[in-house]
Amino acid sequence: MLHGPLDAWVAELRERGPTAEDAGRLGGLEVARLSARGRIDALVVLEQHLSWLQAKQVEVLAAIAEHTDVPEAVVIEAGGKLDDVFVATWDGAVEEVACALRLSHLTAGQRLRAATLLAARHEVTTGLLADGRISYLQAQAVAEQLDCLDDDVARRVELALAAKMPEQAIGRTRAALRREILRADPEGAEHRHQERVKARHIVRYAQDDGMALFGAVVPAQQAALMEQAVDVRAAGYGDDGRTLDQKRADALFDLVVNQPGVEGGGVGRAAAVVQVTVPFDILLGAEDGPAELKGHGPITAGQAREIAFAPGTVWRRLLTHPKTGLLVKTDPTAYRPTAETERHVIARDQHCAFPSCRMPAHRCDLDHVRPFDHRHPERGGQTVPENLQPLCRRHHRLKTHHPGWRVTRDPHSGVTTWTAPTGHTYTNTPPVHRR
Repeated sequence: MLHGPLDAWVAELRERGPTAEDAGRLGGLEVARLSARGRIDALVVLEQHLSWLQAKQVEVLAAIAEHTDVPEAVVIEAGGKLDDVFVATWDGAVEEVACALRLSHLTAGQRLRAATLLAARHEVTTGLLADGRISYLQAQAVAEQLDCLDDDVARRVELALAAKMPEQAIGRTRAALRREILRADPEGAEHRHQERVKARHIVRYAQDDGMALFGAVVPAQQAALMEQAVDVRAAGYGDDGRTLDQKRADALFDLVVNQPGVEGGGVGRAAAVVQVTVPFDILLGAEDGPAELKGHGPITAGQAREIAFAPGTVWRRLLTHPKTGLLVKTDPTAYRPTAETERHVIARDQHCAFPSCRMPAHRCDLDHVRPFDHRHPERGGQTVPENLQPLCRRHHRLKTHHPGWRVTRDPHSGVTTWTAPTGHTYTNTPPVHRR
């Protein structure tokens, strides 16, 4: 039963779907006046309008992708031309979309690709999104999962699922898509699986409170066997107060770091290098504060001390500026940085200096912000930390070869400012090691 005019209004909006006029009115919605039933209706209405807006964003992204810039081959210092592979794979829209929406270039590329597919061959799905009947995640799944099929087959699969999608959660839509793809293209599915097997890899993602997710992307049957091995190992721990989940996590660590069957730790442990950046007084316990674990991000002082005082740990001293908290260093002048300078720049910046990129610095090239003058090094562009920045290969090529992108770096604050071909500017700020 409706409890008042406002309940009746949102119930009516829910039935008729999103419109531009109603979107403007929703800004003044007084949630406190809604009943419990009315709030659920309001929630659905807002979700419908979010889908409507995302359909409009798909349209804009598709237009951006259609009019992307591809840089002409330009003569570079060595006398050659812009890498043919770079030109063939370059998509100028990706980098600016990544900066404008504060996304990684991989995520920006996925958004642009999904929008292009939705606009070009999935009118039914895009229409459902614009009508607020499905979520953007469902539309994205249709575009991405059916990308492996040719246009006609993809449309047939889409039409087979279109009537069901408005009643499905995203998980069911993805599962239904996988089933229909296997049914429509079994030979192609087997070929794609074999290609994915070649691309198997380890994954690690930072999580809150000093934790991380660690695992591997492997064939499903291998994952099942690995899970069984973890369960067998965990069952052998006995009743020692740990939960089953804790035992399973500890069992995985044991199986990876220690040789199976070796007790007591240490023996059979694989050699490893772990880099932590931490202020000296925090390391010694005079103060508490965050440290930085290479490849992960911030960790607690206790975690840093546990690593620092473990047997076999090697300490290297890096200095921080007392006011800015940035790492500071002296100035080798050869073109190639010394190992010490390289370690310094990597520890200072931690990631690629392009605003939207999170590639770890140790996997990046060290780039001269102001180009090095090979004939007259004394004229500028020296190999000093203030003129060096880590750039992943993609963004190193972007800076070096794309005529529309420019970058400057403030040597005092470490802030880099990138100017895009459209004239928009984006900044990247290095981490501060002491506040």
